[in-house]
Amino acid sequence: MPAKHMIIELVPAAVLGMLAVASPADAQAPPSEPAISRSAGDAALRWGACPDFLPAGCAIAVLHGDPSQPNADVFFRLPAQSRIPLHSHTSAERMVLVAGALEVTYQGQASTRLAPGDYAYGPAGRPHAGQCVSDVPCVLFIAFESAVDAVPTAAAGK
Repeated sequence: MPAKHMIIELVPAAVLGMLAVASPADAQAPPSEPAISRSAGDAALRWGACPDFLPAGCAIAVLHGDPSQPNADVFFRLPAQSRIPLHSHTSAERMVLVAGALEVTYQGQASTRLAPGDYAYGPAGRPHAGQCVSDVPCVLFIAFESAVDAVPTAAAGK
């Protein structure tokens, strides 16, 4: 049989070998970091103040990581009917609305209204504003790639 055909016949066997489940003896030790889960209504969450330019009553709870370091996750809570002024972040942000209804506008793009369970992505440095348009507080889960910050942005060029 030509070598070309032999290689083709061996590929499926090699793929199956890679998919084989490792035995317990081959398993690595579990990571030292524990798995966690939190809900927005968890009484054990420690809510802290937002930067001064954000609306009164705004709060942030750190879920995982250190906000001064990359890869921190937070809950961000806004009072009902409150506005988020134009601002940006050094980091990209990945968001899922947990409660309320939130309208978000990224500079140069049409506004988007988020309902609970909706996902949004905000590029690093892109100015944006928002409004909690519900009669209940809005709660967002946000995952930051870089250290957490929020920098007010001048409205010019909006």
